[in-house]
Amino acid sequence: MIFVVSLISTLFILLILIFLLEYRSRNRQALARRMRYYAGGMETTQEAPKERITLKQRFLNLLHGGGRLFHNIRHAHGLDFKMQQAGIPLLGTEFMALLLLSAIIVGAIAAVIVKKWYGGILAAIIVVAVEYIYVLVRIERRSSSFTNQLGDCLMMVANALRAGFSFLQAMDMISKEMEPPISEEFQHVMRDIGLGATVERALDDMDKRVGSPDFSLVVTAVLIQQQVGGDLAQILDTISETIQDRIRMRREIKTLTTQGRMSGWILILTPIALALFMTSSDPNYLDPLFYHPIGQIILAVTICMEIIGAIVIKRIVDIEI
Repeated sequence: MIFVVSLISTLFILLILIFLLEYRSRNRQALARRMRYYAGGMETTQEAPKERITLKQRFLNLLHGGGRLFHNIRHAHGLDFKMQQAGIPLLGTEFMALLLLSAIIVGAIAAVIVKKWYGGILAAIIVVAVEYIYVLVRIERRSSSFTNQLGDCLMMVANALRAGFSFLQAMDMISKEMEPPISEEFQHVMRDIGLGATVERALDDMDKRVGSPDFSLVVTAVLIQQQVGGDLAQILDTISETIQDRIRMRREIKTLTTQGRMSGWILILTPIALALFMTSSDPNYLDPLFYHPIGQIILAVTICMEIIGAIVIKRIVDIEI
C-alpha cells in the first residue's frame, strides 16, 4: 500500500515538475502581450490590463519563497549547476523547497492512509529519491541529445565560416537555427559573452554544463586554433566526421547489448510484480516476510542482491567509446 501511494504521489509531483518546464515561455508570452498592447493604437493614458495570477505563478512564487529557507545551505547552491544541466528552470534552493513540499504532502497522505507514522516517512523518502533520480535521468538524456546534435552543429559552423561568418556569428546562428538542447546552450554562451565573458571562458563553462567528451574535443580544438591559427572549418569537419562515427558505433553497441539491458530490467521488476500479484491474491501471504525477523533478514538480503545484480549487469553492458 505504501509503495502504491508513493508511486501515485510521485507521478503527481513529477507532473507538476514537468509543468514548471514551461516557465521560460511565460516571460516571452507576457512580453508579447505588452507589445501587442502598445502596438495596438491604444491611448497611453489608458491603464494596461492587469495580468491574472495563475495557479502556476502562485506555485512558483511559493517555491521562490520556500527557497529562501535554504539560502545558507551550501549544497543547495551546488544544485544550481544540476538544474542548468537538466534544463530545469529552477534554482537549487527552489528545487530543495520542491523536495521538502512534496515530501511533506506525500508523507502526510501516506501516513493517513496506512495509519503508521513510519509509512509516511518511507513514502517521503521514496518521493524525494524519485525526484532526484528524475533530475539525473534528465541530465543524461539532455547530454545524449546534445551529443547527437553536435555533428550537424559542427557542419553548420564550418559552412558558416567558409561563407565568411565569424566564429561568434556562427555560434549565434546555431543558437537561433537549431533545436534544443544545443540551441539553448549556445544561447547561454552568447549571453555570457554579451555580459563580458571571454569566448574561452564561455565555452569552458558550456563544456562543464554539457559534460560531453565529444564537445570537450571541440572546445580544445577551437582554443588551440585561436592561439596558433589554422583552418578552423577543416578542423571542425574532421571532428564532425569523428563524432558521427562514434555516435554510429554507440548505436550499434546499444543494439547488441539490448538483451543484457532487458535482463537487468527483468531482474529488477520480476520480484516486485510477483509481490504485487501475491498481495492482491492474498493480502496476508507476505506478512511473515515483513513482520517476522527471519523474513526481514531475507528481504534485506534479497534487496541487496537485486541491487548488486543490477549494477553488475549495467557495468557489463555499459561499454565506453
